[in-house]
Amino acid sequence: MWKFKENIVKDQYLKEAFGISKAVIDCVNTVEREIKDRLKSVEQMAEYHQYKVIKAMQSAGLSDRHFHPATGYGYDDVGREVVERIYADIFGCEDALVRPHISSGTHAISLCLFGVLRPGDELLSITGSPYDTIRTVIGIEDEDAGCGTLKDFGVNYSQIDLLPNGSIDEDRVLASLTPKTKMVYLQRSTGYGWRKALKISEIEGIIAKIRRVKEDVVVFVDNCYGEFLDYKEPVAVGADLMAGSLIKNPGGGLAPTGGYVAGKEKYVYMAACRLAAPGVAKETGATLDINRTLLQGLFLAPTVVAQAIKTAILMAGVYKKLGFEVCPGVEDYRSDIIQSIKLGSPEAVKVFCRAVQEAAPVDAFVTPEPWDMPGYNCPVIMAAGAFIQGSSIELSADAPMREPYIAYFQGGLTHYHGRLGLLLTLQRLAEAKIITELGE
Repeated sequence: MWKFKENIVKDQYLKEAFGISKAVIDCVNTVEREIKDRLKSVEQMAEYHQYKVIKAMQSAGLSDRHFHPATGYGYDDVGREVVERIYADIFGCEDALVRPHISSGTHAISLCLFGVLRPGDELLSITGSPYDTIRTVIGIEDEDAGCGTLKDFGVNYSQIDLLPNGSIDEDRVLASLTPKTKMVYLQRSTGYGWRKALKISEIEGIIAKIRRVKEDVVVFVDNCYGEFLDYKEPVAVGADLMAGSLIKNPGGGLAPTGGYVAGKEKYVYMAACRLAAPGVAKETGATLDINRTLLQGLFLAPTVVAQAIKTAILMAGVYKKLGFEVCPGVEDYRSDIIQSIKLGSPEAVKVFCRAVQEAAPVDAFVTPEPWDMPGYNCPVIMAAGAFIQGSSIELSADAPMREPYIAYFQGGLTHYHGRLGLLLTLQRLAEAKIITELGE
C-alpha cells in the first residue's frame, strides 16, 4: 500500500505553504503519538451519538416533505415540528423549541429567564458569575439599568461561587434556597472562567439534592458548548430547562443561525411565549427552507464535535508540555469543547488569536484586535474566520483582555484544520520569542 513516508510530504507542505518550522511540527507530532489512545477514545462517544441521532430521525418519520419551505405565519410548518420532535428525543425531554429566529445562545437563555421569572422572584446562580453577556441580561452592573434587564423588571439575583477546586458549594446552595427562589441557574461550560466544565454527574447530583429541599424550583442549565459530550444531556438527568446555540455543537457547522430551548413542556411553552407572543408560543414562525440544513447539521454534529474535542486534547497536551497551565488537561473528563490556556500576557494572547485567524479558510488576512464588544465589561479579542459568522464550532479563539490573560480555543470542523491552528499558534509564539523551547 502506498502512503506518505513518515508524513514527509505533508510536513514539507506545511513548511512551504504556512511557514511552519520542523521544530514546531516535530513537537506536535511527538505529543500526538504520546496521546493517541486518548484521542481514539473520543470516537466512541461520537459513534454512540451518531446512532442516537439517526434513531431519533427515523422515529420522527423524517421525510423529504419536511424540507419544503414554509412562509408567512408558518402555521402547520411540519418541518419545524419534526425538527423540534427530533431534538426533544435526542436530548431526552418532553419538548423543544428550535428556531432560526433565536439569534444566539444568549438569546435562547434570555427567553428562558424572561419566560419563567416574574417580578419578586429570585434567580440563584450556583456556578458563580454567569458568562459576560448573561450578566447584562440579568442587570448585574449598574450601567445596564433601563434597557429591560431582569433587574429592571423586579427579578432579584444572587449567586454562589464555586469552591476553589471548581465544584459546586452544595452546603451553601441548599442553605440559600428560599421561598422566593424561583430558578436555580447552572452554567455547564467554563465560559470565561478558569475551571473545568460541569460533569453531567455533578449536575444530576446537585439537582437531586435541591429537589429534596425545594421541590418546585425550576432548574435551568446553560448548555452552550456541551452537547454530545456525555451519554445524556442535563434535561435527561433532572433539569427542567436548558438552552444553547445552533452555531455551536448541535448545528454541526452547517446551521447558518438559530438556537434551541429544551425541557419540560410547560417551561418550553413559556420560553416560546417570550419568543413569539403569549398564547401564540410555538404555533407561528415560518422556517422558510432552513430545516434541511438544520437537520443535516444535526446529523453531522456528533462527528464534528469529536473533531473539535480531539483538537482541544492535542492543544492541551502540547501547551502543557511547553510549560503553560491548561484547563482541562489531556486525561480530564470534558464536558465542553473549550480549551483554556493561561498565556500570561496581553501580547501572547494577541499573537495566539492572530495565529488562529491566520489558519482560517475565510478572512485569513484579517488581523484581530481587542475591542469593546456589546455585552462585555472589558475589551475582547476574537479570532473566527468561519463560514458561518460567529460559529464557535468552527475553528476559533477568543480572550477577554484582563489578567491572567487566558485564551479560550474551540472548534475545528475537522481535526486537520484544528491541528493547523495549533501549529500556527506555536510558530507565531516562537517567532515572537514568547515560546523559547519546543521540547526535546
